[in-house]
Order: sequence, then structure tokens, then C-alpha cells
Amino acid sequence: MASVNKVILVGNCGRDPEVRYLPSGQAVANVSVATTSKRKDKTSGEMVEETQWHRVSFFDRLAEIVGEYVKKGSPIYVEGRIVYRKFTNKEGVEQNATDIVASEMQLLGSRQGMGAPAGGGGDEDMGGGGGAPRRSAPPSRPPAGAPAGQRPAANKPASGFDDMDDDIPF
Repeated sequence: MASVNKVILVGNCGRDPEVRYLPSGQAVANVSVATTSKRKDKTSGEMVEETQWHRVSFFDRLAEIVGEYVKKGSPIYVEGRIVYRKFTNKEGVEQNATDIVASEMQLLGSRQGMGAPAGGGGDEDMGGGGGAPRRSAPPSRPPAGAPAGQRPAANKPASGFDDMDDDIPF
């Protein structure tokens, strides 16, 4: 029988990431992510809010991206797997810990401070260890002295997408 160990979290970062490097040179970033659920209390009928804190670890290029772009309070989407550990604390007592090892991450919410207008569309996907947030460059313009409608010979053939807006909503 096949098995699955997959976690999806959508929440807010509780602190700035801690990025460190292992002796092998591998980057590791740790954050805490808060998820909140609301439910109605059976006895009082009031809405009760419960917050759970999750320790999330990122590795390699994804860790470097998290260290650069994620800040305390950032809304974030994380996919990964659950890892259970046992360790002995300073007092010699054995303890259990539950961590999430992230495989994908996406920043949610506005892009303020990232060189784009707040709420602007574009590609924010950080999944699978991808690169930094990216936006495609505007189409190149012909030199000032070139006749209208004529492209420089160095450009590749027209794809039909040259006049499309960079901020496609999907």
C-alpha cells in the first residue's frame, strides 16, 4: 500500500527566519508559522479562535529565498512533510518534537517592498526551490532611428505575445 506524508499550511510567520549553513555548505532556514481556526463553543455559543504554531524548516536554495523575502508577519503558503524527532534537553529529559520540512513555499498577500505595486499580479511562485520572485522584462523596443513596425534583425521572430500586458491575472 502506498503512503503519503504531506502537509499544507497557510498562515503567518511568527518571527523572522533564522538562516544558517551546515558544515556541508547546505543552507537551512527555520521559521514558525501560525495557523488560526475558528469554531463555535458548544457551551457559551461564542466564537473561539485557536492558534497553532508550526516549526518549519527550509533547505538549500529555498532556505536562502526564505531568508531574503520572508519577514515576521508575512502571510505564507507552505507544502512539506511531517518529521517527528526525539531529543534530550539540557536537563537530560527526553522530549518529542514535530517539524515540517518544506518542499514548496509561496508568499501570499501584497508585494510591497518588492519593487512592484501593492496587490500587483505577476509570478510569486517560490515552489520547489525556484529562484527569487521574477517578472518578465518588457518587450524590447526598436532603436529610435528605425522605421515604425520594423524590428532589429537580432530579435527573434514575433510570437504574437509582444503586445500583451506583463500583469496577466493568472
